[in-house]
Amino acid sequence: MEQDLIYSILYVLLCACIIYPPAEFVSAGFTIPVLFSKYLGSENESFVHFHLKRSSITLMTYSLLPFGYILTTILFGNLEMLELFTNSLYGNIYLTLSLMLPIAALYQVKIWTDNNYQEHPIAKSLSKFCNNDMNWRSVQTNIDIEFRRPEKMYTKTSPLSHIAITENWILKITPLTIHLAHQSDVTVTVKTSETYTLAPETYGEIQYLNIEVKSSRQGVDPFVIRINSENFQNLQNRLTRTINVMPHVKFHKNILERFVDVFKETIKDNPKYESNQAFENCMGCMENRPNIKIQKMCTEPVESSEPCTSCYCRPMWCVDCMAKWFASRQDHNTPSSWLSSKCTCPMCRAKFCLLDVCYLSSVDNED
Repeated sequence: MEQDLIYSILYVLLCACIIYPPAEFVSAGFTIPVLFSKYLGSENESFVHFHLKRSSITLMTYSLLPFGYILTTILFGNLEMLELFTNSLYGNIYLTLSLMLPIAALYQVKIWTDNNYQEHPIAKSLSKFCNNDMNWRSVQTNIDIEFRRPEKMYTKTSPLSHIAITENWILKITPLTIHLAHQSDVTVTVKTSETYTLAPETYGEIQYLNIEVKSSRQGVDPFVIRINSENFQNLQNRLTRTINVMPHVKFHKNILERFVDVFKETIKDNPKYESNQAFENCMGCMENRPNIKIQKMCTEPVESSEPCTSCYCRPMWCVDCMAKWFASRQDHNTPSSWLSSKCTCPMCRAKFCLLDVCYLSSVDNED
C-alpha cells in the first residue's frame, strides 16, 4: 500500500511537471514542443501554423495523462491497483473518465483541424483583425513575416506562457491558444506589481508587473502579460504606444540604486569639507557639480592591514557617481558588506571608507 502511495505521488508530480515544466525539464528538453519538434516544424519559419499544431498536441497530451496512470500500472504489473480500477465504484469512475477525456480531446482536435484549422481558437482570434476582403490567412502571413525579423522581443514570462512583441503585434502564447492585439489600437496599462525577496541577507528582490493589453477593436478580449520589471524598458522600446502606469504601482529600485540612497544618507553625518571654490562638472557624469571630497576622517589605526590613506585630489565627483564607483569596486556576491568595505580614489588610488567621504560645505545636500 505504501508503494502504491509513493507511485501515485510520483505520477502526480510527473504530470505537474509536464503541464507546468520546471527549469530542469526545460533544460533537459522534456517539454511538449521539444518532444514533438519533428511534427511541429520551425516556430520561426511558420509561427502561427506551429502554434496551431502545438496547441492540438498539447490538448491531446493533457487528456492522456489520467489514462497514463492506469497504463503504467498495467505495465508495472501492479495487479492490486488494477483490481481497484475494475472492482470499485471510484475506480470505475476514474477509468471511465480517463477513457472519455482522450476521446473528447480527439473530437475537439478534429473540429479544430477541419477545413484547414478554420474553427481553431487561434484562427478565430486572427479573423477578428481582418479588414475588408481579408481572411485570417492574410493576418497569419503578416504575423509570420514580422516574427521572422530579428528586432522582435520574445521572452518567456512563465513556464506556461511567452510574449512576442513584433513591429505591429502583441502576442501572448499560452498552451492552447494565442492572445493577440494590434499595436495601432491598444491601450497598455501596468495594473499591479508584485515584489518577492529572493535572499534577505543579500537584499535580492525581483519584481513582476501585471500589464493589461486592451484592444479597441470589437470582439477582442483584453489580456494580461506578466513580465519581470527588468524587461519593462525593453518592452516600452518595442511598443509604438506609451505604457500607462497606475498611480499605486511603484517600481522597486535595483540594488545599485538602493545602495546609492544608503551611501548618500550615511555620509550626511560626516564632517563637511570647507570650500567656497567653483569646480568644473563631475568627472563621471559631466552633468552635476562636484559636491563631495575624500579626506581621511576615520580613526582606523595605521597598523591595520589596509589602512585608509589621505587623498589630495580636489573635489571632482558628485555623490551619485562616487557611490556608483564605490559599489563597482565591491564583491557583487556580498552586497551586505559594501557599507563596511573600502575603495580607492578613482584618480590617485588612495584607499578610503565611507567615513572619509565628506560633502562640500557650500552645497545643500538635504535632498
